[in-house]
Amino acid sequence: MPPPNLPKGRTPHLSSLDLQKFALLFSGKLLLRQELDLDETTFQTLLSTQSLTALPTFEQKFSRVQCQRCGNQKKSLLGTIPCQQCGQTHVYCRKCIEMGRVMACESLYYWTGQEIAWPKYDDPLTWEGTFTAAQQHAADRIVQAINQKEELLVWAVCGAGKTEMLFPGIREALKLGRRICIATPRADVVRELKPRIQQAFADVYVQALYGGSDEKDGTAQIILATTHQLLRYRQAFDLVIIDEIDAFPFHHDPSLPFAANRAKKDIHTTIYLTATPRSQQRLQIARKKLPHVFVPIRYHGHPLPVPTYKMCFTLQKDLKSDSIPRPFRKWMKTRKKPNRQLLIFVPTIALAEKMKETLTQQGILGKEAAIESVHAEDQLREEKVQQFRNKTVDALVTTTILERGVTFPSVDVAILDAGNDVFDEAALVQIAGRAGRSSDDPTGEVVFFHDGKTEAMVQAVRSIQLMNKRGGF
Repeated sequence: MPPPNLPKGRTPHLSSLDLQKFALLFSGKLLLRQELDLDETTFQTLLSTQSLTALPTFEQKFSRVQCQRCGNQKKSLLGTIPCQQCGQTHVYCRKCIEMGRVMACESLYYWTGQEIAWPKYDDPLTWEGTFTAAQQHAADRIVQAINQKEELLVWAVCGAGKTEMLFPGIREALKLGRRICIATPRADVVRELKPRIQQAFADVYVQALYGGSDEKDGTAQIILATTHQLLRYRQAFDLVIIDEIDAFPFHHDPSLPFAANRAKKDIHTTIYLTATPRSQQRLQIARKKLPHVFVPIRYHGHPLPVPTYKMCFTLQKDLKSDSIPRPFRKWMKTRKKPNRQLLIFVPTIALAEKMKETLTQQGILGKEAAIESVHAEDQLREEKVQQFRNKTVDALVTTTILERGVTFPSVDVAILDAGNDVFDEAALVQIAGRAGRSSDDPTGEVVFFHDGKTEAMVQAVRSIQLMNKRGGF
């Protein structure tokens, strides 16, 4: 259909420069009309010249209707609403509505015009660090997977240096002119990764995409993104690195693996990273259906801190009455290095806020101690985490949002109500992994405060002990 206000049979001319700009903006993406920053004439021209192609927002899959953006087929997550544009009542998807409402009378659009030729670099790596033998082995295996365009799981203990082990592989991909995405389930991890990746590849354009991020156009050769952001991508990346594949919500939400798979080009490499693989990945490894490389030792050569148990008989009563359990008070007085910063994990947002107030009021950490709390709904959490990193905060009370992907050089870790269902085995192992990450202080304490051991607690301790044994300790 010709664009409006033009003689029939004519379309406006778009220069090669315009097409290059649009290719950069839209290539590899799957967008709603309102997400395409185009006037109607240009939009219709791109459609008529087949530079943009429309895709129905919903597709019938046997007896089910599937959202083509997130893959949702659950009837409970599909709704109907009167359409303001056409006046009819249409299906829409509740599952991915935070990314913009997908209506049955609309289309999704993807780029089918000229392809982007990404730059090839001679040697883009500006990081000058060195590897241990175990890290070098893993890094070499990652490079091999990229050259052979295959899947690879990197199973490395917390603090092994997984990010740095990726650098040679990313360098190899950039030498070949490939586009790279590093996806992780949580925005806090994306924010931490951005300066590290940019510093390691100083001359390469790197963007970080997450809810509320300043960078939104997604035109960089290296994209760091929460896995939710991949709902807007289609056949975009030659190399997809999925960090923390065992983490919530990636392992729990089928739309995220759906989006990650669609974001890959037909010929691609996928690297999975985890310190705590789920049973599904372990079974694939055992059946030799998933190639993997294992790194059982931290970069500084010291073992993982093994958690200790502290029984609190009145734990639930204390927490409900905003009291500090006596075993926690006693531990605070006997810590091996009382000047270490302290991470206190709790199962709920309400408890995080109450515990911060109680600790401050009762002065258990000292009258001058600065204490903060952070959780997923805290709009200032980024600032508070940075304050903790800058050591202007002595203790940080947190929910599981900081269980993984963040590094603090010298902390002790306490988990209040470690038997709560929120803390499964993987979460407990990851939380324990926040301690002892610095070569200057590799022995941080980890304590499970509980009112009865759970299977998750016991398995977490066994898992850490097993990793230490495999690492030669």
